[in-house]
Amino acid sequence: MRKLFPSPATLRLCAACALLLSNLSAVRLAAQAPAPQPAPAARVDRPRLEVIEDLSESLANDLLELSVATRDGDMTRTAEFFPARVRAGAFPSRPTPAKPSVKWILTHGWEADGAGATVVNASVPRGANAAPPPLTRADFLRGWAAFLSHFSEIEDARFKVKEANFDEKASAVAGAKVPTAVVGASGKARVAFYVIGRDTEGRREWARGTAMVEVRYDKSSRWQFDSFTLASFDSMVAGTDLFSEVAVPAGLGAELPAWGSPGNGGFMYHGAAAADFDGDGWQDLFVTAPSRNYLYLNDRRGRFRDASDEAGVRALATGVAPLALDYDNDGDADLFVSNVGAQILFENRLKQDGKLRFDDASLESGVGGVQAVGFSAVAGDVNGDGLPDVYVTSYNRYGQVTPDSWFRATNGTPNLLFVNQGRGEFREEAKRRGVDDPRWSYAAQFADVDGDGRQDLYVANDFGEKALFMNRGERFVDEAKERGVLDPGNGMGVSFGDYNNDGLLDVHASNMSSTAGNRILGRLFPNQGPQDNVLKKLAAGNNLFENTGGGRFRDVTAEVGGFGGGWAWGGGFIDFDNDGWEDIYTPNGFISGKSMKDT
Repeated sequence: MRKLFPSPATLRLCAACALLLSNLSAVRLAAQAPAPQPAPAARVDRPRLEVIEDLSESLANDLLELSVATRDGDMTRTAEFFPARVRAGAFPSRPTPAKPSVKWILTHGWEADGAGATVVNASVPRGANAAPPPLTRADFLRGWAAFLSHFSEIEDARFKVKEANFDEKASAVAGAKVPTAVVGASGKARVAFYVIGRDTEGRREWARGTAMVEVRYDKSSRWQFDSFTLASFDSMVAGTDLFSEVAVPAGLGAELPAWGSPGNGGFMYHGAAAADFDGDGWQDLFVTAPSRNYLYLNDRRGRFRDASDEAGVRALATGVAPLALDYDNDGDADLFVSNVGAQILFENRLKQDGKLRFDDASLESGVGGVQAVGFSAVAGDVNGDGLPDVYVTSYNRYGQVTPDSWFRATNGTPNLLFVNQGRGEFREEAKRRGVDDPRWSYAAQFADVDGDGRQDLYVANDFGEKALFMNRGERFVDEAKERGVLDPGNGMGVSFGDYNNDGLLDVHASNMSSTAGNRILGRLFPNQGPQDNVLKKLAAGNNLFENTGGGRFRDVTAEVGGFGGGWAWGGGFIDFDNDGWEDIYTPNGFISGKSMKDT
């Protein structure tokens, strides 16, 4: 495929799951797209579009530096982003009274001290507010600092460029390794920002806003805000702390080499599995790492101890994603580990020997001789014999192999289905049963979606449409399209749950969403949305599918979401607050450095 954006303006996306947006050959891809197909992009001045995106990315990179300065409370660095006088109202720094919103969440707006404008929990139509007369930089930042002082601690802060347009004379430095503007370049942008932390009362708070800004690249080699006009600004406050981060005091704070550094140079991530491995009624944790395994046993007092050596797992083979299951039905939790290479099975000897210890049973069980680029594994009884079977999603070696399509790739590696034969043995039967799916599979889940008593299988594929394999006895049939869950998003995870409490299993699929991708596609396809443009779908984020009965689904994302999850991965349904309704948790993120430019 010919690249439309071969320059540094091309999206810098996740190496493990780059969106098709990094090769935006939109018109050619349209011919491959599922109905409804995206209309061809409007005629564009390609060289100029390259420059505009270079300028947009240059601005976005600077705003990430502003994000770091905000997170660190560094007002000296923050001042670098503002000229001596800025057309802006006094920044709202005083919270309005909080009001109950939903469950344990309160909301409040913000107002400015003195004669400044007030913003209370409402969006202002774009362009409705003309930029006010100039304030001095000191006066504007005084309000900004007062707003930040509302937080007793700040965990994260971000500024993101949602839209940007630049003057015709604005230009970028040609051939720059990192997109850089020419001094004097100017334009207008819609910038979203948020600050997450705890307020002065210790409650978790998420302040978020949108501003219409005028920007100019200054001789200081920094983009500056010539004007800053708030379009929306409010806060969500947690009235109750449901969770706290306690990994270190709980004994789970092992530190691993950063990805890409010595000791962690692989292209895959690693995972964890929870189960009662020692049979004391308390949940333990097994964690894989680049060069070893960890087994943490629950001490029943809120802490874990590392039992890796005594249980014999530290030096055993390690892999990507562990799966706890009792494969031999002896009453203790064993471990299957999906792997890039030979698959791994650890037998728990607790019942046989009366002592917690794991032996490597990979070869004897029949899984160790089977190769895959195994990214995850799930268990289910596919043939109804009461024995757990194992399905392995197999990706491919991204960086060495290029997907043959950005949303219908079929050159992944075949998935595996290990059917339990009893006697501690498995036989690989994916092809025979029709589930060897040769796409770039990331995650899967078993569930009986149509109520016929058989375990069906949903598979999330990166660079490709998802699969819903319906269990027909001896074989599975992919009916994703017919049942309404084809979903071409870049799939990273899938989970089943009953979000509306109607007794039917619904599906949440975690996909990727991209601020930069949406910014570019907004220029190419200004009048289309994800529902009618597959390119925009690939940047849109997660999906929720409602089971309407008989294992047929409808996409309710727009009705009950959205679900933009950034670089979303697994996660799933969980009733966070024990109110009888299932909530959704989605982990997200990729590689972050101190500057956050490589996020």
